[in-house]
Amino acid sequence: MSTVDPLLLSSSGSADPPSKPAAPARSSVGSLSCLCRADSASSSVYEDCDTASVNLADEGDAVPRRRLESDVSRAAERFQSADSQFFHRLSVECSQKESQRKVSWGGAMEMQRSPSSLETGVVPSSQEKPNRPPRGRNKSSQFEDMLSSEHEHEHDPRLIHINDPDRTNDRYEFTGNEIRTSKYTLITFLPKNLFIQFHRLAYVYFLVIAALNQLPPLAVFGRTASLFPLLFVLFVTAIKDGYEDWRRHRSDRNENNREALVLQHGDFRSKKWKSICVGEVVKIHSNETMPCDMVLLGTSDPNGIAYIQTMNLDGESNLKTRYARQETVPMICNNSYLGLIKCEQPNRNIYEFTATMELNSQRIPLGQSNIVLRGCQLKNTEWIIGVVVYAGQETKAMLNSTISRSKCSNLESYMNRETLWLSAFLLITCSVVATGMGVWLFRNTKNLDALPYYRRKYYTFGRENRKDFEFYGLSLQIFFSFLSSVIIFQIMIPISLYITMELVRVGQSYFMIGDTRMYDSSSGSRFQCRSLNINEDLGQIRYIFSDKTGTLTQNKMEFQQASIYGRNYGSSLQVNSDSSHEITPAESSGQHDRKPKSEINVDSVLLALLNEPLFGEERLAAHDFFLTLAACNTVIPVSTGSSSDLTNELNEVGAIDYQGESPDEQALVIAASAYGYKLIERTTGHIVIDVQGERIRLDVLGLHEFDSVRKRMSVVVRFPDDTVKVLVKGADTSMLGILKSGNDDGLFDSFHAKIRETTENHLSSYSLEGLRTLVIGSKYLNDEEFSEWQERYEEASTSMTERSAKLRQAAGLVECNLTLLGATGVEDKLQDGVPEAIESLRQAGIKVWVLTGDKQETAISIGVSCRLLTQSMQSIIINGSSEFECRLLLADAKAKFGIKSADFGKDYQNTEDLCNGDVTKLRSSNGQVSESGTQNLQLTGVIANDKSECNEKSPNCDYTELALIIDGNSLVYILEKDLESELFDVATSCKVVICCRVAPLQKAGIVDLIKSRTSDMTLAIGDGANDVSMIQMADVGVGICGQEGRQAVMASDFAMGQFRFLKRLLLVHGHWNYQRMAYMILYNFYRNAVFVLMLFWYILHTAYSATLALTDWSSVFYSLIYTSVPTVVVGILDKDLSHNTLLYYPRLYEAGLRNEAYNMTLFWITMLDTLWQSLVLFYVPFFTYSISTMDIWSMGSLWTIAVVILVNIHLAMDIQRWVLITHLAIWGSIAATFLCMVLIDSIPVFPNYGTIYNMAASGTYWLSVILIIILGLLPRFLCKVIYETFWPSDIQIAREAELLKKLPQQSGSWPERDIS
Repeated sequence: MSTVDPLLLSSSGSADPPSKPAAPARSSVGSLSCLCRADSASSSVYEDCDTASVNLADEGDAVPRRRLESDVSRAAERFQSADSQFFHRLSVECSQKESQRKVSWGGAMEMQRSPSSLETGVVPSSQEKPNRPPRGRNKSSQFEDMLSSEHEHEHDPRLIHINDPDRTNDRYEFTGNEIRTSKYTLITFLPKNLFIQFHRLAYVYFLVIAALNQLPPLAVFGRTASLFPLLFVLFVTAIKDGYEDWRRHRSDRNENNREALVLQHGDFRSKKWKSICVGEVVKIHSNETMPCDMVLLGTSDPNGIAYIQTMNLDGESNLKTRYARQETVPMICNNSYLGLIKCEQPNRNIYEFTATMELNSQRIPLGQSNIVLRGCQLKNTEWIIGVVVYAGQETKAMLNSTISRSKCSNLESYMNRETLWLSAFLLITCSVVATGMGVWLFRNTKNLDALPYYRRKYYTFGRENRKDFEFYGLSLQIFFSFLSSVIIFQIMIPISLYITMELVRVGQSYFMIGDTRMYDSSSGSRFQCRSLNINEDLGQIRYIFSDKTGTLTQNKMEFQQASIYGRNYGSSLQVNSDSSHEITPAESSGQHDRKPKSEINVDSVLLALLNEPLFGEERLAAHDFFLTLAACNTVIPVSTGSSSDLTNELNEVGAIDYQGESPDEQALVIAASAYGYKLIERTTGHIVIDVQGERIRLDVLGLHEFDSVRKRMSVVVRFPDDTVKVLVKGADTSMLGILKSGNDDGLFDSFHAKIRETTENHLSSYSLEGLRTLVIGSKYLNDEEFSEWQERYEEASTSMTERSAKLRQAAGLVECNLTLLGATGVEDKLQDGVPEAIESLRQAGIKVWVLTGDKQETAISIGVSCRLLTQSMQSIIINGSSEFECRLLLADAKAKFGIKSADFGKDYQNTEDLCNGDVTKLRSSNGQVSESGTQNLQLTGVIANDKSECNEKSPNCDYTELALIIDGNSLVYILEKDLESELFDVATSCKVVICCRVAPLQKAGIVDLIKSRTSDMTLAIGDGANDVSMIQMADVGVGICGQEGRQAVMASDFAMGQFRFLKRLLLVHGHWNYQRMAYMILYNFYRNAVFVLMLFWYILHTAYSATLALTDWSSVFYSLIYTSVPTVVVGILDKDLSHNTLLYYPRLYEAGLRNEAYNMTLFWITMLDTLWQSLVLFYVPFFTYSISTMDIWSMGSLWTIAVVILVNIHLAMDIQRWVLITHLAIWGSIAATFLCMVLIDSIPVFPNYGTIYNMAASGTYWLSVILIIILGLLPRFLCKVIYETFWPSDIQIAREAELLKKLPQQSGSWPERDIS
């Protein structure tokens, strides 16, 4: 380490380094642009990672969080290898080993993220892997269309002439700023709305049936009655759509008529938003909303800083920092707005912007930190001035205004299968009727003239006498009979079921959202149900794929330990409370300076070292160590006092609030401040750090932000003495390979090799304690090195294509031969209730996989802490560095533990059955976790924790619990090679899988590995932008409202505040929703089929004619009024077990995994029961009144009442939870049926006029109804009694114990009040 004493004096001037755009919005503060010379770090530089992920405290979370849409869209391409030559061009590294590592990562990941790679590195289709089973393969395909056109015009940038809209729009005719989100106009509403509605197959089906019924030969129902259901649904839907579109029109009108200040004739004047054009200069004041996408030209802040809130774009409430270039400041002062901007074509990516500005013969790079987007609000800044680059429909906000994708639940896919069976049955019954009609007509050909409806001439009085009857011949009569039967039996296809399911899902979602037990009081976030189509899937989840940081942990970082110059600091905090204290203004060497808002504990030994003079290697290393922590970041210091000037307030003690999107960076900056290295100012070209009371101003010459290939971050700074230095921090895997390796002094080499070895030992120790690690290094740059880097850096910064790749090359010039300064250990504590939640989920038969970017040791430590890993588990560790090695490790694991290859769809879940005899055995024993569990997971070889030899012949292998730990480097080879099936065999044989150091696309690949090979339901849960691809790929996506913004929440199906709520969501609401929906589907099949079969038997006894005994309106109202409400109410409110029981016995959840509530066997049993009940319905009245003179309308009245009472009592037999609304729905539906029949029979023009009054006075009528109910439901009742007595299900056992109050009581686990 150099012995040159760093100067601590404030420099009188700066090198006038231009500002640099910040990383993408998620980047900790798009704030960094100010830090780099020539604005070199444009947003596209860091397109590979979301700065929220600058959670650098461990490489783990430093996984890329940018280009997420691109990541997901490429997931279906099976992670093809990239052209190695392309990635060779991306990096210039000192260490060949590091270069090779980057190539392997790039081959797997980079091709799916950077715009440049999209152009130059697309793998030919011939290299694609063989086709795979289609399930889940296209989950992310909706993003392909979104991004397909984003880069097609990279070489054809749009030209924006500042303050010259006429010239700007004369050639290109850019869109105006008027927006339109509405669908219809007065003229197009009716045809367009009908066209959209008839995209639904159900409506087309209804339309065809209604149209057929209008034909005279097929007029089974009254023409008005047949049209009523369709017209009613169309009318209601049209009213709803029209109202929604009217609201859109009103919103658009209000939005377009808002006003903003636009530069006109040398002065800023009000102008309506819709009239603003590309190229105009706009001024926005504090708390106003941006009318369009604008490049900043100046702000009220002297340093060109502006704070914006992007909640309308990405849902994040924290402030982002944007910068105006220093070169554009004279425009504001001189009121002379001239220049040319070349920017990329409009695209959807709100985290990227690539452009250059030509001003006074200079070419100035522009990036994400220099643009403010439409919909953002200006905060904490008096005013800003910008030039419009995208307007109206071309703004990023409008381009992202797309409808979220729709998912289909697992039960619904099964229901569609059964619908096909019912369709086939419908065709069979109609064919039977048509065939019977043909046979009957053929046998009675000679007698047709003597039979009503078939005689060729009318024999009656009046004008109809001797008139020809419409007899169409044998063939046509058969055909008409078939179509008439389709009309009569139309409800066999349960089209109404789809509408019922939507209503039930809305009701279920209402109660899930209202569950106060899933409300997170710490963050104020309640449960969100963002998708209404997959509620029931929550009851059938087999695999959970979880992120670690922010999902299992709190993502609230605390600086705990540091290794500096081979010495460990911070461990004393664990044992000696008096050795640490809180920094206060009085204790700080700079008593009059501001102190950080956060207070942390510090190590007194390290603090004493830092108070010594700057002499000696160890002291200088400590100085540079904390200088790097304070300078190499994207954190912005913000005053919380009365004044915002942090540097000039020398006599006022206040607090500094460090703003940044990365909790890791904030923790490191706060730690540096606590040890006397306070970051107090960050501007577009310099930063000011208070070092032990003295200020040092560092000119920022360039900043290379973290990305997924380099896995590190660096900043090039000039000290007041004109020395230039690069400060670097990053993950150990990326840093250790670029450290200084040799020197002429052998003693020096030996000493520093020992320091490096000690530091590596400290890193391993930190990881075993579950800390997130980071390595710190630095290097002085000589004039030659600096000149070469600066030339390459400025060239890359102004490039309009492949900017990120070129900047990565420039970073490689200085990020080598670094001096090791030390390492950090940051703690990220587990969230409350995580171990208990994971334990319950595992008991429920759910496999929990953790996919994290952390180090292997850290991931294992967290696995033990949250009870994923136990002492009894055998651990399989796959960390190969080549395809051959990965293949060998997988083969060894399979041979050692007797893992056999499985057919797709086979599940290795423990098949031990639940105990059906004693309810107390339902609760499986808790896994005991030893405090020293980590010691049992030694990483000494391929197979760790090998307590006993277990091979293919060992009978105990089948009962050994296995845990698989695999790293992202191995996944690069496995997911891209023909090793997926091997990984699948090993992974599905394990109880636990932990994937460490994985990138976002690899997370999606792991989910796809299971989805494409099994029929099991998958759930992905995460909190950050790097989890979006995984969430989108899974069957069910859950977002955590955490510290890393809301991208995960916005991409998810459900959102919650804490991981522990997942236990209640699945075990309680998931179970209820699945049981309710499964029963409701079967009941709807039964309800419609029993009605159709009753009509079928009647037709068989009426010479196969399409005649009905029921009135037209009774047939229409059967599904619409008579039986619909109870179905919906039961589907929303019924509960087989209380939430206490379901939480206490997690294994009850396995009923959904075994498809107990809905399967093919139950479907056919239901159909057999339906057949019996329909026979009873028809033949009891048939034989009862066989010798009477009852007319068909009276018989129809009896059948209508009987079938409604029968299906409602059938439903009542299966209701588990009776509440007031359930009683009203069941018995109210029966009463409503009587009332409707009375009203219909009271209309004189109807043929059934007065029928109900005569029938209701007859005792035989009521006895027949009672007999129908008893005989129809008796077999079902007997079967239920016998089955539940001799073969009770686990749910039945638990329910009986619950009713008999035999369940064990647990303190605090039985709240008095339950919620639906």
